[in-house]
Amino acid sequence: MSKEVVILTEAASLHIKEMMKHNEEEGAFLRVSVKGGGCSGLSYGMGFDHEVKDDDLQFDQYGIQVLVDKESSLILQGTKIDYKESMMGGGFTIDNPNAIASCGCGSSFRTATAAGTPEEC
Repeated sequence: MSKEVVILTEAASLHIKEMMKHNEEEGAFLRVSVKGGGCSGLSYGMGFDHEVKDDDLQFDQYGIQVLVDKESSLILQGTKIDYKESMMGGGFTIDNPNAIASCGCGSSFRTATAAGTPEEC
């Protein structure tokens, strides 16, 4: 398994750094995770954290320290996180090569080995 479980694009990294500065979270870790829920069974989570846990994988992307717990890493391996601007605003996009189904919102998915806990949309 690659040391870098998820790949941040330069655009995503720049936006994350802006968010860190705006929220006074410089020096925090970016935690990327998977949890049960969403209409397809699994949902992505991203947020700032100040603590490395025993089962975390840690790696650097464009100067951002990224944390992924071991269980999530199996589902997120090779996932690309980008940030795109459009006429309707901007947002993060997540391209997970392990996802075999996703819903229209783009934040819920399932893999061949992890179905999660589907909920109503």
